[in-house]
Amino acid sequence: MKRIFILSVFSIFLFSGCSKMYYRSAAKAFQEGLKGQPYDIIIVPGFPYSGQEWDMVHKMRIHWAKYLYTNGVAKNIIFSGSAVATPYIESRVMSMYAEALGVPKENIFTEEKAEHSTENVYYSYRKAKEMGFTKIALATDPFQSRYMGKFMRKFEIPVALLPTVIDTLKVLNLYEPNIDPESAIKKDFVKLSHRENLFERLKGTMGKYIIWHEEDLKKKRYRRRFKDRMVPDSASNKEH
Repeated sequence: MKRIFILSVFSIFLFSGCSKMYYRSAAKAFQEGLKGQPYDIIIVPGFPYSGQEWDMVHKMRIHWAKYLYTNGVAKNIIFSGSAVATPYIESRVMSMYAEALGVPKENIFTEEKAEHSTENVYYSYRKAKEMGFTKIALATDPFQSRYMGKFMRKFEIPVALLPTVIDTLKVLNLYEPNIDPESAIKKDFVKLSHRENLFERLKGTMGKYIIWHEEDLKKKRYRRRFKDRMVPDSASNKEH
């Protein structure tokens, strides 16, 4: 019931008049992001999978990622997300869909630790950076893109924005390919809502559980604040 409610709210947002502001803002941000193309890799946050047909959010994010890859805006895709609300590891399921849509397997990567949206961005950024990718962008729906943009600006994370342009998405063939998701099931799965209460989950959404790398915390006050959940990096001793 909770899942149906969330999807209903999301659907109302997508198709209501109040969403026009987000659409215009996303289209503008996308045009700005295009100036940096081609990107080495794009980050695509996960979404819970039921084991049956995909949701509207899957359709939007996966087809948008495929569009960016096909049109040369991005050379690679990293899907992010652990098993959070269902036993299926979100990033694996999304990678299966992307491959079934025609994105080559060698150009698809997964980040499987993140359980909150801010973690999707940061942990994927770290993994992309460690793989040698330097030009990185976030490709997601307008609402999440707006929120994550604030997070990335706050911590000066060098990730560009390529939010979904709804008018472009409308003319694409948004079909659902067949996949076998069994290999994406996490053993001994426990729902996040059974491990964290609502307040704890909200804290996670705000990035309160991120394990930072010292070099990514540009400001001294953040290094002091997060010293108990920070990986030291000798390369980041210089104050900015």
